[in-house]
Amino acid sequence: MKKIWILAACALLFFISGCKGNKIEKQVNQMVGTQVIAHRGYWKCEGSAQNSISSLRNAHKSGVYGSEFDVQITADSVLIVNHDNDFKGHIINLTRYEVIKDSLLPNGEKLPTLEEYLTAGKKLKGLQLVLELKPVKDNPALEQYAVEKCVEMVKEMKLEKRVDYISFSLEACKGFAALMPEASVAYLGGYYMPIELLEMGINGFDYHYNEVLMNRFWVDEARNYNMTSNIWTVNDSLLVETLLVGNPTYLTTDNPEEVTGQIEALKERVRKRLTGEE
Repeated sequence: MKKIWILAACALLFFISGCKGNKIEKQVNQMVGTQVIAHRGYWKCEGSAQNSISSLRNAHKSGVYGSEFDVQITADSVLIVNHDNDFKGHIINLTRYEVIKDSLLPNGEKLPTLEEYLTAGKKLKGLQLVLELKPVKDNPALEQYAVEKCVEMVKEMKLEKRVDYISFSLEACKGFAALMPEASVAYLGGYYMPIELLEMGINGFDYHYNEVLMNRFWVDEARNYNMTSNIWTVNDSLLVETLLVGNPTYLTTDNPEEVTGQIEALKERVRKRLTGEE
């Protein structure tokens, strides 16, 4: 009987210790909950390139929350993944897809279509796909079509929960929010306070670090309204440390592994303080 009581006491202590540990981890994650997004994929690897499918796969291997990529639409309404408005001398919005379809990225990969990119991303379980639609200047109808086509493709591939949407176009963000009310949609252009975006139906901001440094309270304001806050493109380690103090939802960076390491180091410092080890 005595042995049973000893075992029961040990089990109770183990349970209490586990509950305490879980409580501490919850506190740590609440204080340092920032997650990392790889900017244009994790392309700073041998044999990779920005917005390439290999950069998407590298981001997945690094264990980050998500991988951002840029989407353009050709003159004949084909969605492709590329950052700049032009590709090898061709203005994408004014060029038919067949003209550039066989063009190669710097690492030798073919210029990917959005369909090819999403198909590759679907296989990378646990990686969020952060789709940035580039504005279509002087052609709002084509931009609206691009919004609708992106959403249609995401739905066809059953990736609704795996895709977040961002854009420098306020109208594109409004379009995504209207078509995908349950999705994360963030505006990139700065200027607007979180409450102003929320009133437009947009549930997050994704601003350059200078914008956030000048308006530190916006991160807290977004949190209070259950909105997301993302800061781009944060590569400097000291800047990372500064911005982590505000605990934004995400940091977008070209150095995902380094920033992830900084976040984990900060979590460990907080953990030690909570447990009295420091």
